[in-house]
This record gives sequence, structure tokens and C-alpha cells, in this order.
Amino acid sequence: MVKQTKKTDKKEIYSHHSKKEIVSARGRVFEGYVTKKFPHRVVVEFERTAYLKKYERFYKKKTRLHARLPSNISVDVGDYVKIRECRPLSKIINFILIEKIRSVNEGENKKWKQ
Repeated sequence: MVKQTKKTDKKEIYSHHSKKEIVSARGRVFEGYVTKKFPHRVVVEFERTAYLKKYERFYKKKTRLHARLPSNISVDVGDYVKIRECRPLSKIINFILIEKIRSVNEGENKKWKQ
């Protein structure tokens, strides 16, 4: 009797630990700008629109998410990145950085000029 294994299309990303712990990314995907950078995590901020029923208007809201920074990706403050949901890695980290879409030096982003 041969055991069959299921193949999943989940992305697997290595975290910072020396034993190369694999973190599978699944769930929601967001894109935003890096506002703060720490040794093993980044803070990503993006804007979304919300509807206020009483006044029948839309308004902008900012969302900040903490994401794990893999050792093979280097980012700076102001870079436009993509993050994806994963299992809880700590008290505030539930996302992992997947890729850097645009560097702060490439685009003419006035908000993050240094």
C-alpha cells in the first residue's frame, strides 16, 4: 500500500532562524509602503476606503501591519512591498514579506524622499 501525498500551492518562506524553519504563507495578500524597519520585521502601511453610512460618504483609513522580514530579502523604508498572511509568528506578527515590488530609489514617490 503506497501513501499518496497532497501537493499544495502554498508558498514556503524561510524565517530568520538558523535551523531554516519553513513558514507557509496562506490567506490574504496586501501591498503597501514600508514605514519602519527592525532587524527581523517591518511595518507596512497602506490606505483603504471605508464607507460611513450616516453621512453616505467614503473616507480614507490607514492600516499598519507588522510582517516578518526574511533573511534573503533586503528592504529600506519607503519601498513598496507585498506581504502575505501566515500563521501567528509572535504577538503582533501574522504576515510575512513575499517580495519587494518597487524600491524607494526607483519611483518618484514624494512621500518617502530622503
